[in-house]
Amino acid sequence: MRVKGVTRSTNAVLHPWLKEQIGAILSALPPPHEGLTSQETRALWESWQEGLSARLVLPEALPPLRMLLILDNLAGHKSVPLVRWLLENGVMPLYTPVGGSWLNMAESVQRILTRRALEGQHPASGQEIITWLEAVARAWNREPTPFVWGGKRKARRDRQRERARWQHALGGSGAYTLRLVSYRAPACQERLCA
Repeated sequence: MRVKGVTRSTNAVLHPWLKEQIGAILSALPPPHEGLTSQETRALWESWQEGLSARLVLPEALPPLRMLLILDNLAGHKSVPLVRWLLENGVMPLYTPVGGSWLNMAESVQRILTRRALEGQHPASGQEIITWLEAVARAWNREPTPFVWGGKRKARRDRQRERARWQHALGGSGAYTLRLVSYRAPACQERLCA
């Protein structure tokens, strides 16, 4: 988890920090595989754009693909200087669909960290909020929570669907019955239908 508390998050603040963090991650990775031809490298980059409604225009000369970066659809994440820098450094930006922030795991982590840092607190300043969030992120990094798509929550939904086969909801109350309740039309409606 890489976190930096700020009081404003303009592109002038975000982009240099993002480049610094991505540069640090890339420098810690093993060197890129150099055995691919330029056509194979291009095919690898293009394979990550299959099925996208809006594709990036890839430059002629592409470096080896080193990382995928999932971003939401903010205009600042699509700025030409940032995207150019990402591509030049072997990073393929992929954007979640509009209204699809649930696909971005960062949204889930942000919600968890914010809840842990601020629940039950009464901050007196913005700096206090920043301090608490950064402390929670450091604690998270000491013992990170692994995320698995389709983990416990999916298992709960699957169990609920299985129970729904023999449970029948009563109205919109959340209560249920094990016997099927027959829903008959009121007598006045039966006469009108006849």
